[in-house]
Parts: sequence; structure tokens; C-alpha cells
Amino acid sequence: MSPTLVLSLVAGYFAVLIIIAILTSRGATSESFFVANRNAPWYMVAFAMIGTSLSGVTFISVPGNVYGKSWSYLAVVLGYVAGYVVIGTVLLPLYYRLQLVSIYTYLEQRFGYWSYKTGALFFLISRALGSALRLYLVAGVLQLAVFDAMGVPFAVTVVVSILFIYLYTFKGGLKTILWTDTFQTLAMLSCVALSIYFMSDALNYSFRQLISTVQGSDMSRVYFADFRDDKFFWKQFASGMFITIVMTGLDQDLMQKNLSCRSLADAQKNLFWFTPVIVGVNVLFLTLGVLLYKYAAARGLQLEQLPQLLNLKGGLDTDKVFPFLATTQFSLVAGVVFILGIIAVTYASADSALTALTTSFCVDFLGIKNYPEARQARLRQLTHLGWSVVLILVILVFRVFNNQSLIDAVFKTAGYTYGPLLGLFAYGILTKRGLRDGLVLPTCVAAVGLTWLIVSNSVEWLGGYKFGFEILLLNGALVFLGLLAISRPATPAQLNLTA
Repeated sequence: MSPTLVLSLVAGYFAVLIIIAILTSRGATSESFFVANRNAPWYMVAFAMIGTSLSGVTFISVPGNVYGKSWSYLAVVLGYVAGYVVIGTVLLPLYYRLQLVSIYTYLEQRFGYWSYKTGALFFLISRALGSALRLYLVAGVLQLAVFDAMGVPFAVTVVVSILFIYLYTFKGGLKTILWTDTFQTLAMLSCVALSIYFMSDALNYSFRQLISTVQGSDMSRVYFADFRDDKFFWKQFASGMFITIVMTGLDQDLMQKNLSCRSLADAQKNLFWFTPVIVGVNVLFLTLGVLLYKYAAARGLQLEQLPQLLNLKGGLDTDKVFPFLATTQFSLVAGVVFILGIIAVTYASADSALTALTTSFCVDFLGIKNYPEARQARLRQLTHLGWSVVLILVILVFRVFNNQSLIDAVFKTAGYTYGPLLGLFAYGILTKRGLRDGLVLPTCVAAVGLTWLIVSNSVEWLGGYKFGFEILLLNGALVFLGLLAISRPATPAQLNLTA
């Protein structure tokens, strides 16, 4: 694929997003920026959430990761279902009852000022790191497909990529994003289906042969044998459940979309329609992964011996497999489909995250509701720009240190940063006690440090046990125990906010 063609695709794609932004941001206010005036149709929210939930990590890392971990990720996906049930039946009713804009204001009502700020701080850290990792992926693809050949530095690619997001989100916020993400989700789903079709056609597979090939492949196995293995099914299932609870239900980004629905019933309807769709889409990505390696083998490619596909340790960097095949081995049409798909899924996630970071910082730290609308607009736009700069810096730092699959990096990072949110909300909903509010932040920080110490030494200390995505469970449990240690009796008003 020529750099000129890819640049033309990117430019045309963003032209569509800018047009949508102009049409949807007319008369935008803080209320429309933060919660889309609370009148978004549930079916639009459900569809837009697909792209937001998946991101470029799913598009690239999940297919690539079947090389070493087969279909172990399926257990995580099935765990999502249980997590969404908890969100729909426990968290959404609580948020709607309290009419929250930022979900972390619940912690202030339940425990106090420092608990609130601690929850909001850990969200900002979590979402900034997670979004930067996702954006790093698409910037790397564009670098490989276009900018390396043009001699453009990676830093410039990153700045331009995030600048585009800023331009179409800074004014309309969530009101705009619901429309742009609907468009981007449609583009992403079309690209996944077409990628599977193109590879199946190149391999001369009928639909029945496609199914039987995937079912019979060693790369579609799940693991039940050894509990100590980080791929063990039930560990992955439990991790998927709690990852969903924290990365959707305790995350301002995804909950901001749900809170834009007209009522609790609509928000629950959105979530329960969204659940089976997200499972099915992830199965498509896993299927795509098996086909990628079958396709490479059929073309005689020994991927683990290609220098451009190796990581810093000399092993196969599975995140590079799909981009490499799409841009160098696929037909021109299939390559175009890939580029559009990766752009769509990554920016559907990133634009929403940038808006959520802006919302949380404005509401939770700047107290933006205390200012007149004109002042709110200025603060909102400056904050939006500030978080854009933060994302750029995190991406550039990650490029220096990354040596693992992005899907692993995202979920392991989430285990450390979302653990305090899991512990805080679980303690607030499940117990009848209050907290010594001033000790909450040091308790959470100490739990994160202890989690890192245990995970780093688990093989020696725990008889060969390897932590996978269940780092989140360990961290959340340690935070919960730490909160019990600093607990005190709750006030009557606080008791009204328990389960």
C-alpha cells in the first residue's frame, strides 16, 4: 500500500468525523458535553459502546495473541457477561438514583472528600494510561504503513493523531461522540467481517471449512489443566468479570454513555442488548486470529524469523502480525479495509476516553458546576487540551519501554490502577461501615505497592503460581482489607447509600 493512498484514507475518514462534529455540536453546553442532555436513545448508546469497549487493542492484540495463548481470552470474554449483570442490576440503579454526572461523587456521599478524590484520581490515572496504550497501537500502525517511508518521526505521528481527536470532540463532547462512535462502530464491524471473508477466500475455505478449521486448530484451545497457569479458564473467567465491573461499571468513560440515557430502564436495556453483541464480536476477533496464522503458513511466511516482527527480547511481537500481513501481504482492498478498521476502532475508544478524562477532571477537581456557562466552556476546552498533551507524553514513554502484547499490558496496568476503585466501591456497597477518610489515599497506594510485590515474587512464594489478569482481584481484595482496617461506624446518611 502506498503512503499516499493511506494518507488519503485517513484524511477522508477524519473529514467525515469533522462533518459529524460540526452538525452535532451546535449549541453545545456543559450538560450536552458531559451527559448529552440525558436524552440519548438507548439503542444508539448500545451501538456506540461497542466501539468504545473494544479499541485498537482488541483489533490487533486479540487476533495476534492466539499465537501463544490460543483462545484463552474467550474465558475473559465470557466473564464479561457476569460483570455486565452486576453493572446492570447493582451499579446502574445506584447511579441513576443519585443522578450522578461523575460516578465518583458517590464516594464523597458515602465516605467523604478524600475518598472521592482518591477514586477520581485513580480513574484519571487508569484511563490516561489505558487510552495512551490503545492510541500507541494505532499510531504504530500508521507509522509502519505510512510515515516510516516518508521519514516522519513517531512523535509527529502521535501528535497529529491526537490533534484530530481533539478537533472533533472539544466542543460537542459526549453529544458528538455518540454520533461519531456509532459511525465508527459500524465501520469497525464491517472491517472485521470483511477481513475474515478476504482471508477465507484467499485460503479457499467455504463457510463450513472455516468453522471446522478454527475448531480443529490448536490455536483455538482453552485451558483447564493447571490452576497455576495464567491461562487457566476459571481464573480468566473471574478476571473478565471483575475487569468488566471496574473498566465499565466503575469507569467514567463507559458509564458516562449509560448515564446519557433517558431513564434507568433505557440504560439497562442498552447494557443487556450490548452484552451478547460484544461477546460475538470478540469471538470474531479470535477467529480472525486463527486465520491470520493459517494465512501466513499458507504463504510460507515464518513470522518468528522476520526481524521487523520481533520484540525487544527477540520473540515474536504478536501485535505486529495483523498490521504486517494486512499492509504487505493482503490484496489492496483487504489492506484498505484493515486501515479503516484499525482507525475506526481505536478512535472510537480514544475520543470517548478523552471526553471522560475532561469530564472527571472538570467535575471532580475543578468544580466546574460552580461557574457560569461561559467560564465552564473555557475551563472545559483547556482541560480537554491538557489531557491531549498528557496522552501524547504517555504514548512516547511507553514506546521506549514496551516489550509485551498490548492486550496484556492494558489489562495488567488496569489490575494495578483500577484495583483501588474496585475495593472502594465494593466496600461502600457491601458494608455498613464508614471510613477514616483521610487515610483512604495512603491505604490504596499501599495496597498497590503490596500487589506489585506479591505479583513480582509469586513464582517463588506461591509454588510456581503465575498471575494473569487476576492482578485486579488481588489488588481489589487488598484495598478492601485495608479499608476494613481503617473503618469506623457510618452515619445514618451514609447507610442509605449501601446495598
